[in-house]
Amino acid sequence: MIFDINIARQVANFLLEKKAVILRPNKPFTWASGWKSPIYCDNRILLSFPDVRVYLKENLSRIISTKFGDVENIVGVATAGISHATLVADKLNLPMAYGRTAAKDHGRQNLIEGKVEIDQKIVVVEDLISTGKSSLQVVKYLMEMPTNVIGLIAIFSYDFPVAKDDMEAIGLTHYTLSDYNILIEEALTKGYIKDSDLSLLKEWRKNPGEWEK
Repeated sequence: MIFDINIARQVANFLLEKKAVILRPNKPFTWASGWKSPIYCDNRILLSFPDVRVYLKENLSRIISTKFGDVENIVGVATAGISHATLVADKLNLPMAYGRTAAKDHGRQNLIEGKVEIDQKIVVVEDLISTGKSSLQVVKYLMEMPTNVIGLIAIFSYDFPVAKDDMEAIGLTHYTLSDYNILIEEALTKGYIKDSDLSLLKEWRKNPGEWEK
């Protein structure tokens, strides 16, 4: 769910301007999952630009203050969510930990690194939501501890139906700074793509696993 439409447009423009998102409708990328995709998103690039980094920190923190004001701990999703969780926790003067999607094969084999208390109210921070599986692995583990996961926030979402459905199934409220639909609108307006690309990009989001077939 988009938090604020104006913020969403600004973040989409940052992603495009800084080349954190590349759109190739006619020469698709191959994701690790094997899916063919006309888009590649790497939000970690945004950390290299101090003004953008501050903007993300301020507005991720704003979501938490506005929607999850009684939060007691911030948990980042490894690895890309850790840096943004750290920035947000520092801004809000809150404890911070991070969650792995798989336990280490040595040491204490922790899934959660850092101090998390039973029944603590937690907001999970992710950089990018695609199918939502990585985020939900961390969320579900926190719930089993048990803690009280009151929300999930991220910079960007592909807005796939499967991610929405899985989050709704466990009653997880989530907000993002921007999403795929806003991004392709801004890309068209700013000339990153052509009118003829738009329908192809919209079709991909509906069923990415079957898109190229």
